[in-house]
Amino acid sequence: MHRISLLNKISEKGLSLFSEKYEYKTDLPDPDGILVRSKEMKDMTLPPSLKAIARAGAGVNNIPIDQCSEKGIVVFNTPGANANGVKELVILGMLLACRNVVEGIAWAKSLVGEGDKVPDLIEKGKSKFAGTEIMGKKLGVVGLGAIGTLVANAAEGLGMEVWGYDPYLSIEAAWKLSRTIKKAPNLDKLLSECDFITLHVPQNKDTKGFINAEKFALMKKGVVLLNFARGGLVDTASLKKAVADGIVGCYVTDFPDEEVIKTDRVIPIPHLGASTEESEENCAVMAAIQLMDFLENGNIKNSVNFPECIMDRSSNTRITIANKNEPGMIEKITHLLAESKINITDMINKSKGNVAYNIIDVEGKISDDLAKKIQSLEGIIAVRII
Repeated sequence: MHRISLLNKISEKGLSLFSEKYEYKTDLPDPDGILVRSKEMKDMTLPPSLKAIARAGAGVNNIPIDQCSEKGIVVFNTPGANANGVKELVILGMLLACRNVVEGIAWAKSLVGEGDKVPDLIEKGKSKFAGTEIMGKKLGVVGLGAIGTLVANAAEGLGMEVWGYDPYLSIEAAWKLSRTIKKAPNLDKLLSECDFITLHVPQNKDTKGFINAEKFALMKKGVVLLNFARGGLVDTASLKKAVADGIVGCYVTDFPDEEVIKTDRVIPIPHLGASTEESEENCAVMAAIQLMDFLENGNIKNSVNFPECIMDRSSNTRITIANKNEPGMIEKITHLLAESKINITDMINKSKGNVAYNIIDVEGKISDDLAKKIQSLEGIIAVRII
């Protein structure tokens, strides 16, 4: 029986995929796996039983990644599952920024009580909310993953000239990107050319606050900046000055804090990017499938701290081994198997940064004693017999 602890409300569409081999419950003690959305986990004590965490969403800032890697706990996310919901909100954000719709609606509602005069007042006052169209404008998309690619293609369909920048563009994303999207030679060129800039990169030590005073100085006067990725990508002090100086005409963000809300020409959206029924269902389904495949077969797909490693079963006994990415580890493991006269039918080894992962199918059974010997090898992080 696999035990799954739920740290947030998870869509029933995802939970319904768990078979009778699974027990799932809110805050279940001693779990094999955890399903989480936004709950902060960095101060949690991770139980010794924990083998994997599946985040029903793309961002994993709430999960202690380094600690998980040290303990051999695989952390999954669900890239692309909520991409369409975010894409639609980004397009809405651009329209809100240039059509003054929010202000116009608020003004129209203020006319309650004017009776028959409302139509005339509307006609006389509507010019205060005249905006601009997005057709023909330049949009710069920073980050061409699942969401950025959808945004780029949709904006092009609306008649925008779209520039993209992503030094780590995957082959899969490139295939999905419209051929007429312009590739910016560097980030600075994109920032200086575009009327709208939308951010779709993860927040980490390299990207935190990377939209700063230096980057704002490159931008056109009146640029619209959209941030539906993570709030920390934009340095708040630099943003406030850029707004005051007229560089930023509007900042649309799905991650507002008090300082941002107090700033002029900001449209603060309360983190609604993935808050659609469809997105929550898609994320839950993907998270559950990835978690089950790992617990039952040891396969890893869409992990943020371990390499992708997938192999069809060729025997009834499978060993999965997480180890430090050091020379000679495979030789040590296979030597122990050979000593115990265990025949390998198939195996795969992948690495990511300082971590490596192995799936080994063997004939016969692995004794507890042999499993302990493998675990005791220097550099071994975690061993499972499936």
